[in-house]
Amino acid sequence: MATPHHPDAQMSGPSAAQRPAGPRPVALVTGAARRIGRTIALDLAGAGFDIALHHRGADARSRDDAEATALDLRAAGARVGLFAADFADAAATAALLPAVAGELGRVDAVVNSASRFEYDSPDRFDAALLGTLTRSNVAAPVELAHALATQVRTQPAHARVTPCVVNLLDQKLHNPNPDYFSYTLTKAALAHATVLLAQALAPAVRVCGVSPGITLVSGPMDEDEFARAHKLTALGRSSTPEDIARAVRFLIESPAITGVDLAVDGGQHLVGQARDVLFLARQT
Repeated sequence: MATPHHPDAQMSGPSAAQRPAGPRPVALVTGAARRIGRTIALDLAGAGFDIALHHRGADARSRDDAEATALDLRAAGARVGLFAADFADAAATAALLPAVAGELGRVDAVVNSASRFEYDSPDRFDAALLGTLTRSNVAAPVELAHALATQVRTQPAHARVTPCVVNLLDQKLHNPNPDYFSYTLTKAALAHATVLLAQALAPAVRVCGVSPGITLVSGPMDEDEFARAHKLTALGRSSTPEDIARAVRFLIESPAITGVDLAVDGGQHLVGQARDVLFLARQT
């Protein structure tokens, strides 16, 4: 089940006299203990959001990273709750958003940042891998979007934020190549789900996507390969975690936007790339 860490979910931040009138909006950020999810959570905390910090909770490192991030979020003035849930577990996924609402009082935004990323290709297709990635990368974000739609019916509207889901997608959907085949299929499915959910959940909930370019070292890539790959874009630089965080916050704070996929990639999607940038960087 999705488990709030009660000792770690103690609230801190500005005093009531220092806060704006009324409750702060609450954002659930999945995969927020590290990497891009952490940066998104910190950006939202600095912008006046309280944060439900989701992490997988599978090992001590995940818990330690979550606790360290929570300290930084509190220092930025946010109330913070820590919630462990493995998205391979459907019951844990279903329990996550109700647990957040119970701990923090409301939920106004969901950022689906957590994602499984493993290599296969059409000639090395692994049906079991596709099933695993689909559960984490597609089913869980869709379920959380529906859970938000259910939750907002039970809480008063927030004066500052209209309910919103932001799904992290991938620029390679606009610039496809067959590397990371099953992962790409799941992101394509989530991109279509973003549009369908935007239609189905309107007007109560907006649903948007952000497509990062190569943003952090991942998989087997080393630092030198990342530095080369990061330049393989129209602008000569791809996205940073801060770029992604700003785009996510822009969508959450833009009440007239829904059903869009915002490419934040330095124009990587404009550059024809027959293979994943990892392999292009190695060739360079």
